Amino acid sequence: MTDRLFRTLCVAILVFLIAPTLLIVPVSFSAGSEFRFPPPGLSLQWYRTFLADDDWVDATLFSLGNAVLTAGLATVVGAAASLALVRGRMPGKALLEALLLAPLIVPPIVLAIGVYLQFAPLGLIGSRLGFILVHTALAVPYVVLVVSAALQRLPPSLEMAGLNLGASRIRCFREITLPLVWPAMLAGSVFAFLASFDETVVSFFISGIEHKAVTRKMFEDIEFSISPVIAAASTLFVAASIALMLLAGAARAAARKRTAA
Repeated sequence: MTDRLFRTLCVAILVFLIAPTLLIVPVSFSAGSEFRFPPPGLSLQWYRTFLADDDWVDATLFSLGNAVLTAGLATVVGAAASLALVRGRMPGKALLEALLLAPLIVPPIVLAIGVYLQFAPLGLIGSRLGFILVHTALAVPYVVLVVSAALQRLPPSLEMAGLNLGASRIRCFREITLPLVWPAMLAGSVFAFLASFDETVVSFFISGIEHKAVTRKMFEDIEFSISPVIAAASTLFVAASIALMLLAGAARAAARKRTAA
C-alpha cells in the first residue's frame, strides 16, 4: 500500500511538472488569434508565422550558432579539465574543481550582472564572442561532470599499460582513452548545447538590439504582443531538446556499456 501511494504521488508530481509543457503543444496549433486553451480550432498558421518572421528566424539562428560553437569549445575545455582532475596530480585540484563547477551554484542573476559589468566596457554586449565566452563558462560544468564520471569508471591500468609499452601520453589518450570516453564527451556536448540554447537570464542581459538570443525574443513577445506564435516556437524548441536529450542518454548508455566491457 505504501509503495503504491508513493508511486501515485510520484506520477502526480511528474504530471504536474510536465502539464504546462504539454499544454503548449495544442495551443501552438490554434486556429484562433489568442493564446488560450483549449484552442478553438487547429491550424499550422503560427508555425508559418514563425518561419516567415525575420526577427524570430534571426534570433533562432543566432542562438543556434552560439550553441553549436559553445558546445564545441566547452567539450574541449571540459574534457581537458576532466582529464586533469581525474588523472592529474597537481596542487589545488579541489579548488580548480570548485571553480569549474561554480556556475552551477552561483545564482544566474548574480552572474548576469557581473558579466554585464565586465562586458559593457569591452564592447561585447550583443556580440557573438561575448555570448560564446559566457555560455562556455556556463556549459563547461556539464561536460566536466559527465566526462569525469566516465574517466573514473575507466581503469587507469589501461593507460599505464600503453605508457609501459612506450607510447606517449598523447598517443595513449588518442588511441586508448578517447575511444572509450567519446560517448561521454558527446553527451557532454549535447548538455553544453542545451545549456547555451536554453540559457535565459545572462542572455537577456548581454543581448543587443541587432543580435539577441531567442530566449530574449520570447520574453519580449510575451510582454508586448503575446500570440500563439510563442507556443509554436516553444513546441519546436521542446521537440529539439527532447531529441538531443535522447541522444545524450544513448551516448551515456554506450559509454557505460563500453567502459564496463
